[in-house]
Amino acid sequence: MDRFVSTFTNKIDAKGRVSIPASFRAVLERDGYAGGIAGGLYCYPSLDAQALDAGGERLAKKIDGLLAGLPDYSDERDELSVALYGDVQVLSIDGDGRIVLPESLRAHAHLDAAVSFVGLGEKFQMWEPKRFEERRAEARSKIQVTRKLFAAGSRPSGDGGDEGARE
Repeated sequence: MDRFVSTFTNKIDAKGRVSIPASFRAVLERDGYAGGIAGGLYCYPSLDAQALDAGGERLAKKIDGLLAGLPDYSDERDELSVALYGDVQVLSIDGDGRIVLPESLRAHAHLDAAVSFVGLGEKFQMWEPKRFEERRAEARSKIQVTRKLFAAGSRPSGDGGDEGARE
């Protein structure tokens, strides 16, 4: 599988180290992670959540593509570059599958005792576990509303049937 999927919660040790889930490490390895700075784990504060975004070369290329779509020297490109690249930490995974989370990243995501790793396909996020549970509940609530709107739009008109709508 070449996607980050599922949710795992691991403890942070006294030295600030946390184990990356084995399935996430496998995705990173297939994405070119070879250890060290070259091909490292890119990690930065999420732009819209008190969480960390992380991934490998695919994530870096996606950011490059996003920036390439903006005009050179534009304010938008500069602001996005600062927000993404300016705060990126390139982390190494040790022989035991652990990373050291720098204090600045831990502070942004309020990480103290444990980390929830949340797969999001091409990237993953790291959350404080209780905050993630709140976020998951919010997302599930919103998706129920969205799903009902999509289902309502897919119903055949005129026959009063409820095809396409699942409750």
